[in-house]
Amino acid sequence: MPHSAAPSGAVLVTGCSTGIGKATAARLARSGWTVYATARKPETLEDLKATGCRTLALDVNDEASMQAAVGVVEHAHGAVGVLVNNAGYSQSGAVESVPLSKVRAEFETNVFGLIRMCQLVLPGMRRQGRGRIINMGSMGGKLTFPGGGIYHASKYAVEALSDALRFEVRGFGVDVVLIQPGLIRSQFSATVGAAIDAVQAGAGPYQAFNTAVAETSRDAYEKGLLAKLGGGPERVAATIEKVLRSARPRARYAVTPSARLMMTQRAVMTDRAWDRFLRSNFPTPGSAA
Repeated sequence: MPHSAAPSGAVLVTGCSTGIGKATAARLARSGWTVYATARKPETLEDLKATGCRTLALDVNDEASMQAAVGVVEHAHGAVGVLVNNAGYSQSGAVESVPLSKVRAEFETNVFGLIRMCQLVLPGMRRQGRGRIINMGSMGGKLTFPGGGIYHASKYAVEALSDALRFEVRGFGVDVVLIQPGLIRSQFSATVGAAIDAVQAGAGPYQAFNTAVAETSRDAYEKGLLAKLGGGPERVAATIEKVLRSARPRARYAVTPSARLMMTQRAVMTDRAWDRFLRSNFPTPGSAA
């Protein structure tokens, strides 16, 4: 179908097979938005069709796949009106114990894929003089937990990229917004454990530490204060819809009390105080204590 002359409001969401991406696509479609839900394996998106989503294959590690998905939306609507860069995962484990191939894979998805999706949709947004890019950051882009250095590094990168991009494209009518979820109860904790299991064979002196990180992460999602202050993926989806309905969205939106609590706590604590806090929750590798 050829596109109309009116600016596109079509929403393209990456990483919709589970969690935040799935909840966001479903909520926006039910609210009347034209939503393209995407995932590396499109068969995981079948249930989203019932909500009114259009589904596409999109692998943010594959240039041809990204170009093809953006091309479908631009052919139908002239441009991607809204890009929700949600695709991402957590590679956990002590930095020395994570093979560089897994570090590169994390950044390919969480950082390089996000950058390339922005590059692909921006020409269309600039042509129509309007657009919105929503990047999925994390409270982990403002603070760092032991055993999560690789993941946190990727989210710190998303913070910097969003700040730079927000300035660079504002004059073209494009808004860039960063979402900072705290603890979100989804399959995320399970993937943390699986990611640590994948590096344990070469963990050496970090094996016990990595195991403790996996257990601490699982406990944080299932019980304790942070679990009580967390929320489901729908909390993030509701925030994204709020961003889309706002005439002048803020640069950042923290989601869940856990995000606001932890980012505030980190901001007011010195590095030494923060390290003492972490030592009370995580074992110290190489220490007999």
